Amino acid sequence: MPQFNCVGIIAKQGDPERVRGTLRRLWSHLRARQLQVLLDAESAHLLGTAVGTALPLLELCTRCDLMVVVGGDGTLLHAARATAEHGVPLVGINLGRLGFLVDVSPRDIESALDPILAGEYQTDRRAMLSVRVIADDGLNRSYSALNDVVVHKWNTARMIEVEVEVDGVFVAAQRSDGLIIATPTGSTAYALSGGGPLVDPALDALLLVPICPHDLSNRPLVVPGDRCIRLRVRDLDQGHVQVTCDGQTDVQLPPRGWIEIQRHHHWAHLLHPRGHDHYHLLRAKLGWGGHHRSTPS
Repeated sequence: MPQFNCVGIIAKQGDPERVRGTLRRLWSHLRARQLQVLLDAESAHLLGTAVGTALPLLELCTRCDLMVVVGGDGTLLHAARATAEHGVPLVGINLGRLGFLVDVSPRDIESALDPILAGEYQTDRRAMLSVRVIADDGLNRSYSALNDVVVHKWNTARMIEVEVEVDGVFVAAQRSDGLIIATPTGSTAYALSGGGPLVDPALDALLLVPICPHDLSNRPLVVPGDRCIRLRVRDLDQGHVQVTCDGQTDVQLPPRGWIEIQRHHHWAHLLHPRGHDHYHLLRAKLGWGGHHRSTPS
């Protein structure tokens, strides 16, 4: 496995007192290893380091061969959308709450990162979503997501009715507060609170999870990951419906517009310390009880 020479850092914004100490410790450790270390402009400002190491995010993604994310899952989602096009792998240091994607504890920075920097790690390729919001005149805007895309009502206490097609075949028209289209990675996020299943991230699948459906027979649906999902909202009022990617990027759905969602041709590449176990992570984060009992030989 390759070793890394230039490491980028993206840190969580909005909580400087909590982030700054971990960021300084990470910076010092990487510099002590004689690595080139670059930061996006916001993280460099938080660190108070030399201007020469600060780059616009898109340029940072072209310069580094490893990105270390300091924050929670939301920070990693932001970094994943930026780095996917360039194939830059990501390592997450968890300063958030659950941390399904950022699995290195701040107290383990040195012991966890050193083997990874030496090329000893587990790779984890995660499917992403490509999203097109298409207006009636054919103009469209494109977005990406690692967790999910949510079509939801906005600023009004009304349900919406969404027509769902999969590969051009009509599936249903459902009345609800919205609809979540999630990757297996996103099955532990908003889709989980909507009653969706937990899906192993190695599975090639897409999840369609209704939000508070009016008809209780509208249940979560799992389809193959190579399908194209098309959504149209009936009786759409101006400004009534939004499309949200990873809970971070919002776009208004234009009247008579529609949404197309399919697997992105780029992937997110996560690196984990050796011994990483997805099911151990689920047990720890979700509080599952029980203990493993080995089967007698």
